[in-house]
Amino acid sequence: ALNHPTWKMGQRITVDSATLMNKGFEIIEACRLFELPPMRVGVIVHPQSTIHSLVEFVDGSILAQLSVTDMRLPILYALSWPVRVESDLRFDLRELQRLDFSPPDLQKFPCLGLAYQAAEQGGCKTIALNASDEVAVEAFLGGNIRFDEIPAVISQVLCETGDRQPESISQVLSADAEARRHALELVRERAGVAAAPVH
Repeated sequence: ALNHPTWKMGQRITVDSATLMNKGFEIIEACRLFELPPMRVGVIVHPQSTIHSLVEFVDGSILAQLSVTDMRLPILYALSWPVRVESDLRFDLRELQRLDFSPPDLQKFPCLGLAYQAAEQGGCKTIALNASDEVAVEAFLGGNIRFDEIPAVISQVLCETGDRQPESISQVLSADAEARRHALELVRERAGVAAAPVH
């Protein structure tokens, strides 16, 4: 879970990549940015990590964004937007051997299904998804739960989280703190150890 085949990343994002939770967060992000229902935002497993996004138009044509697997490129664009500035990061199409695509297996990647569920239900569910994921991944990295227990913790927190829409930052922070407390209790039960309080 801590060795991504194509990207060099921090521990949490590496685990979230292994569970596909990172894609779940990107689904929620796309839904909010483009005002799309979750089922209109698809995920395709692409092991080469060469294509970073696809947009399908009404006529059926698809526009793909290809680049090297280096986060400096999207960071550069974010900092220089709307202008594109020169970069040494180059992608050589002649070295491209193949492009593989497959649909995600939601049995193998239950976190992705949980993200779709939270995005569909809305309200505090997406807050609880992020908070419980952070707690569960930290517990896994600390050796307190197994990798396959991450989605179980998140699922249980989501089941017990209401879908009310927060109306203020304080309500967002309160929902986040409540989800973290609950996730920490679940981790403690699974690990059989006392967990530190969440502040």
